[in-house]
Order: sequence, then C-alpha cells, then structure tokens
Amino acid sequence: MAATECIVQRTAGYTVMSNHHLRDKRLSLKAKGLLSVILSLPEDWDYTIAGLALICDCGRDMIRAAIQELEKAGYISRTQVNESG
Repeated sequence: MAATECIVQRTAGYTVMSNHHLRDKRLSLKAKGLLSVILSLPEDWDYTIAGLALICDCGRDMIRAAIQELEKAGYISRTQVNESG
C-alpha cells in the first residue's frame, strides 16, 4: 500500500480525520488507536515514547510495538534528534 497523506482538521476540541487507517486490516486496534491519538495532538507536541505512554496511560513497550507496526505499514516515520550541546 502506498503512503497516503492524511489530512487532519483540529478545531475547538474536535479532530476530523480520514477513516483510512481505521479501516486498514493490517493494523491492530492498538496501532489504530495510537495513530488516532497522535493525529489529535498539536503539530508542535513533543512526540516521545514516554510522552505518548503518559497520555495514553499505558506502558512504553505497548507504545513501541504500536509505533513499529505503524512504521511497517508506512503511516509514520521517525527521526532521532540529538539535543546535546
């Protein structure tokens, strides 16, 4: 499946997003839920595993597994940032 741009609209406590990822049979419910949460967050939010685990009230291992699943399916990509200095 080719990468698809996801258009998200955020307004006054609501997020409108495509159903594309919700209907993707390759994704588990946890991956669909995590992507929905990620899409609802502000673009300038600090997307860390620890931060996502905190707001999702779950363990870091669950977040890591869901992120790996989303990466494999082409929904997200990660880059590591070194903030030393």
